[in-house]
Amino acid sequence: MFYIVARIICRIFLTLVGRWKIEGKENMPPGGGVIVASNHVSYLDPVVVGCTFDRRVSYLAKEELFKTPVLGWIVRQLGAFPVKRGSGDRGAIRESLKLLTEGHAFGIFPEGTRSKTGLLQDGKPGAAMLAVKAKVPILPIGLKGTKKCRKIRVKVGKPMYFPELWEEKVSKETLDEITGKIMAEIARLME
Repeated sequence: MFYIVARIICRIFLTLVGRWKIEGKENMPPGGGVIVASNHVSYLDPVVVGCTFDRRVSYLAKEELFKTPVLGWIVRQLGAFPVKRGSGDRGAIRESLKLLTEGHAFGIFPEGTRSKTGLLQDGKPGAAMLAVKAKVPILPIGLKGTKKCRKIRVKVGKPMYFPELWEEKVSKETLDEITGKIMAEIARLME
């Protein structure tokens, strides 16, 4: 219930203050696991992506956010769970895979951190690895205007599927290739 109320309030804020526009919302699969992959320039990005869809989108969030009692409670209610950054947190990977295989939407920023310049950074292979292991599509998104919270634009691309890789052990080179395709599509959507 908290998530639904928070989403309504945030949608009102984004409409009135951010004057947001969404294109391609219908590309979100109606059910089943999906990785929602977006560029990342602002703390507002998870809120914008989460408000874009009627499906709940869960995220990883740095574990420091969970150490403050009130903030930690709010972040958990919004569907986030902690990750130890920079350590290859296996527990967070397991939790992400569990959500995806149970049919949930999981948001990820392939750049790994916010871009200080606003330009798209190189992607990390995490989204590709999760998509292959969980056998789910990646839904690419290009965001604009979230840094200043004005004229926010959300462009949702078509789901990207990689079923030819679901039954084999995938090399680092293949994951890098998939990551390149994801980042190229996000870049296209940002135009």
